[in-house]
Amino acid sequence: MTVRVILAEDSYIFREGLCALLAGAPDIALVAECEDAIALERAIEEKHPDVLVTDIRMPPTHTDEGIQIAARLRESHPEVGVVVLSQYQEPEYALGLIASGSAGRAYLLKERVHDRDELVRAIQAVARGDSVIDPKIVEELIAASSRATRSVLNELTPRETEVLTLIAEGWSNPAIAEQLVLSKRAVEKHINAIFTKLGLSTAENAAAVSARVAATLIYLAETATRAV
Repeated sequence: MTVRVILAEDSYIFREGLCALLAGAPDIALVAECEDAIALERAIEEKHPDVLVTDIRMPPTHTDEGIQIAARLRESHPEVGVVVLSQYQEPEYALGLIASGSAGRAYLLKERVHDRDELVRAIQAVARGDSVIDPKIVEELIAASSRATRSVLNELTPRETEVLTLIAEGWSNPAIAEQLVLSKRAVEKHINAIFTKLGLSTAENAAAVSARVAATLIYLAETATRAV
């Protein structure tokens, strides 16, 4: 299935680079490119995209237009996936993106976007309703949480911490098993232990990655706040 994509980026050079990256990608159709939030919202209504790839800051205010539009889409066009590309490593932006749910949402740092395959994977993931969070953002969240003197993250074993990081990045159970050279049953046991220690419900469906990402990042955000 071809994924219809709208691109929103106010930097002409970066926007053209992204267009070139996506031009030869299989099953990706770039239906519009925009340089500001006003043009973007008009294009969404006219082009009916499957996925929006957007910067955070755009005209007219250069604040967090990308995050705001993603939030409004959750209500007006819940079927539209959003990939936010950011030069900002602050976790607050990623948390703002998934505040109303992580399904169909991705947050990638711009420094990684030179890899077309990674961008295409993120687009395809949000089109399916999955989620992707840049590993560096996950590391920032975990590091901030670990600084809390009574953080329950300190109760996790090193292996559980590895599994938690991959969960928050959006990896499926089979992918985690392959990455860490574990059996699928061992991964499930680690996940059960992690969510028990975090006081969160364990998802019975191993493919429910987006729900696990949301729960994990919400927890990490709360503990990070206490650590400041």
